[in-house]
Amino acid sequence: MFESGAILIYLAEKTGKFLSKDPAQKIQTFEWLMWQMGGVGPMFGQAHHFLRAAPTKIEYGIKRYVDEAKRLYGVLDKAARVERLRAGADYTIADMAIFPWTARHEWHTVNLADFPNVKRWYDTINARAAVTKGMAVPYLN
Repeated sequence: MFESGAILIYLAEKTGKFLSKDPAQKIQTFEWLMWQMGGVGPMFGQAHHFLRAAPTKIEYGIKRYVDEAKRLYGVLDKAARVERLRAGADYTIADMAIFPWTARHEWHTVNLADFPNVKRWYDTINARAAVTKGMAVPYLN
């Protein structure tokens, strides 16, 4: 099995955790998961590349992907007002997929203070014991 989204869905269905049984909530979780896979991951990853790994500074690439990262943070911030960002009140596989990218907000020059609803969500997720433990695992950049 490959692709993080497919793996998360498989594990959630297998364990009965982190994915609502309510069809409407389940679809919302899938929407956010697909949004992460199709937008956040690729765009934030490109911002990381142009800001941190590109052998030469390419201003067009930096501007393009940092601007897109900030636009996506705006989408998250607006959604957080409407539906507490994630699909429903419970911690879901969508949170699991989105959070690690936002945990590197400084890598794409985003100040979470500019997105107060995302910051609230981020702080809530970051305070979870399992998330704290997982984020403490060394990360190779």
